[in-house]
Amino acid sequence: MKKLFAEFFGTFWLVFGGCGSALFAAAFPELGIGFAGVALAFGLTVLTMAFAVGHISGGHFNPAVSFGLWAGGKFPAKDLIGYIIAQLVGAFVAAGVLYMIATGKEGFVIDNTQAGAFAANGYGDLSPGGYSMIAALIAEFVLTMFFLLIILGSTNVRAPKGFAPIAIGLGLTLIHLISIPITNTSVNPARSTSQAVIAGGDFVPQLWLFWAAPIAGAIIAGLIHKAFFDKE
Repeated sequence: MKKLFAEFFGTFWLVFGGCGSALFAAAFPELGIGFAGVALAFGLTVLTMAFAVGHISGGHFNPAVSFGLWAGGKFPAKDLIGYIIAQLVGAFVAAGVLYMIATGKEGFVIDNTQAGAFAANGYGDLSPGGYSMIAALIAEFVLTMFFLLIILGSTNVRAPKGFAPIAIGLGLTLIHLISIPITNTSVNPARSTSQAVIAGGDFVPQLWLFWAAPIAGAIIAGLIHKAFFDKE
């Protein structure tokens, strides 16, 4: 249970901090943090919680990460379902808290015809930059694959000790710097699901991509690391 609570709190913080920065601070008049600030916020959520609870649960906070670590031989299959449920619950509770805060501003509405509504992920008309489904699929696959290669490499027994959360957090920051204009950056099915469900509209039927591409990319990364990099 300690591991599941750690995954709940870690995923909560990722969604609350990352999506919260996009909702409240990204475009704040004259002082907004913009894409770079949101990217850094997502990276900082993972960095801080990896240090805080990573030693308890491994610090996945993301179903794709759990699948990737399983494929790489670093995580037992029997724990996948429990971890994914904890991650989804954490994401939904965070999204609910964000919604309650957002409704505290007069005139708040979610326009689910607009890209990035409630920090949701999308492609086509719901892509911030108007990128196609194929472009979104490629981006999410490649970026999640490299995210898992960073995670698996930095946590390897031969890697420098104690620096993995920094590498992983900065890796996620870089991923967001690349892909916010493409899909609003997912690489995390739990984060995508919580925001899409609250945003509604066409964000929900597009969710398949933000499960399929990150999980496929993560599994390929796990297999690559196991075959080529996890050897003496």
